[in-house]
Amino acid sequence: MTVLEVIQHSARFLEGKGVESPRLQGELILAHVLKLPRLQLYLKFDQVLAEAEVAAARELVQRRGRREPLQHIVGSANFCGLELWVTPDVLIPRPETELLAERAVAFLKERLSGGAAYVSAAAEVTRLKSDRTPDTEVRTISESRIPKELLAKAVDEGLATAVSSFGPRDSDLARKSGFGPRNFDQSLVTSAAVNLSVLDLGTGSGCLPIYLAHELPAVPVTTVDVSPAALAVARENARRHGVSERVAFLESDGFAALPPDRRFDLIVSNPPYIPSAEIETLEPEVREHDPRLALDGGADGLDFYRRIAAEAPPWLKPGGKLMLELGHDQAAGVREICERQMWIVEAVEPDYSRIPRILIARRG
Repeated sequence: MTVLEVIQHSARFLEGKGVESPRLQGELILAHVLKLPRLQLYLKFDQVLAEAEVAAARELVQRRGRREPLQHIVGSANFCGLELWVTPDVLIPRPETELLAERAVAFLKERLSGGAAYVSAAAEVTRLKSDRTPDTEVRTISESRIPKELLAKAVDEGLATAVSSFGPRDSDLARKSGFGPRNFDQSLVTSAAVNLSVLDLGTGSGCLPIYLAHELPAVPVTTVDVSPAALAVARENARRHGVSERVAFLESDGFAALPPDRRFDLIVSNPPYIPSAEIETLEPEVREHDPRLALDGGADGLDFYRRIAAEAPPWLKPGGKLMLELGHDQAAGVREICERQMWIVEAVEPDYSRIPRILIARRG
């Protein structure tokens, strides 16, 4: 049989089994068997396959016809351009979660940039002092380079640590920053650093923490999951993508196993949110192959949102944010849950199908 004939036979078979996008699924399976990018199949339609290749493709197509997920058959799923190993122990990453990952990266880059701007300005003022620039000139430059509001914000939100002063007349700022008044002839800035950290609740395959660590090498990520089997998959994915040293994996039911002094700039989660009774109505690929632990959100699907909204505040730094993925009809319910716990909901953003999908909140 030729490549084209195998694709056509596979598509007809999968269509008869009710598989969505049967032609695409058949092409992806054959590309996996031949170890080729899918689009290269179009250049090889007339190529005659070895009998072993046809037999291998037939076996995998039959598995797909039994509604086993393609990702389990080929052993991986793509998430934001990263190939991740997936097994029946973890939820297969969904495209909707990529939006959560993108929003998280954007917020952290903005926060990192704010802290970096402070550190850069602080370093410049320190250099001027070391060059013995007259104090009056340093004051003028420092107030333009490091506005008092930026200094206070940077310190309050944990973006930077510093020992600084703009003189006794700025005692309000000094008190707000926790430094106490200092004479201006003392060292203006003695140290500065950007310190960000992220917590992911419910790691599954590790898609969120691994992507964040991949995109933001300077930001350490902590991720928790109650399932040891899921953590094993996530750790292996972190190893494959070279981020193991920047992601800390904890077996934990929510926040329970976290060190009590830890605080985070961002808490992200794609929690289980399917109402218990609805799980049996889902497609076989989900109902029979995704772990129920990663699906079941309780009677109304909102149990984990209630827990997170109630338990997250002590773990968040000032200025930090909470970002949650939502089920397709849960935006109003989750907003109400968060607002009852005194969260300020900044946005509920739609996914690419215009379904409200990502809730972003902060504390007052």
